Amino acid sequence: MKRLGILLLLAVTSAHVSHAQNSSWQPDVTRQQTYSPHRASSADPKGANADFRRIALGATLTVLDTDGPGTISHIWFTIADGESYSLKKIVLRMYWDGEETPSVETPIGDFFGLGLGYYYRWQSEMLSVGSDKSLNSFFPMPFRRHARITITNEGQQPIGSFYYNIDYQIYSHPLPADTLYFHAQYRQAQPNHGWTNNSTGNGERHGNNRVNLDGQDNYVWMEARGHGQYVGVTMSVLQNQDGWWGEGDDMFFIDGAKMPSIAGTGSEDYFLGAWDFGGKPFSYQLYGAPVVGKELAGSRSSVYRFHLDSPIPFTTSFKATIEHGNTNDRSDNFYSVAYWYQAEPHAPFPPLPPVEQRLPALQPVGGSGNASPLAH
Repeated sequence: MKRLGILLLLAVTSAHVSHAQNSSWQPDVTRQQTYSPHRASSADPKGANADFRRIALGATLTVLDTDGPGTISHIWFTIADGESYSLKKIVLRMYWDGEETPSVETPIGDFFGLGLGYYYRWQSEMLSVGSDKSLNSFFPMPFRRHARITITNEGQQPIGSFYYNIDYQIYSHPLPADTLYFHAQYRQAQPNHGWTNNSTGNGERHGNNRVNLDGQDNYVWMEARGHGQYVGVTMSVLQNQDGWWGEGDDMFFIDGAKMPSIAGTGSEDYFLGAWDFGGKPFSYQLYGAPVVGKELAGSRSSVYRFHLDSPIPFTTSFKATIEHGNTNDRSDNFYSVAYWYQAEPHAPFPPLPPVEQRLPALQPVGGSGNASPLAH
């Protein structure tokens, strides 16, 4: 499948590939590759079968620490850990070229689209969760001088077995001067604060007549300063209220625009579904809803969209947002990771919420299906 934009740029860093002959993120297998292939792995250094690492409570494991120039082409993790919501309690961070603040900082499950804190299988062009509990990323991640990836255990128990394979390529030549760096940012709202707790449905008059032109109170997927391009988002929803959690318009603000540079027509529309996703899960190369819950308080859904066909470029700043319900009338919980490429340095990320605040929990927001406080 051919991909343009950022992946076109990064293809050159993977393999001395001609733009004219290959415009996809994969190297051209008909041309001789000249990089040096490498793998950082949890393989038993003694040659036996203990191919994993233990991570003590509160400890950080460095799974990659290498000099460049190079590109990470694939990441595979699997975790043997019996602690509940461990996918929310383990934190993944990535640092490029010796930076002090990470370009990637997110709970490990959310990075792989598992924002509800439990495993489910899904597949896409760049991320997938396979059988059984295998976490895969194919995002190209270039680095000029150095790359470091860490895993931190913020749970209440040691991680018994953390397995990893990280494939990367080292070059004898520098990366192109305009190569951009991979970034991923976690955000959450538990809950979003809707403007009413009396919403009864998508077609009610008071909601449809309300106006939101400038994105005020929208849920923010990410903000960036500098130049680069946005390539997508994964998001999970825990409903605090009955009814359809969608109807929220996506709004993107490019280069300091006060009004949205790009505006959409509704949540399932942005994620390239329709009609409340028909109540059924699906996952395709660039879009999908691998979890689709009933339209009731307590239900869970998960969605994703990748803009590999047309990344959204920015030259000075960018903000990606979506309404929570029609003109922000709902108060559900959102958990998301946005993915983009940009030149360094990047703007500081919002602080990662404390681990106990990251665990999905129903919130006492009132409204249909939520007339009184709800227990976790």
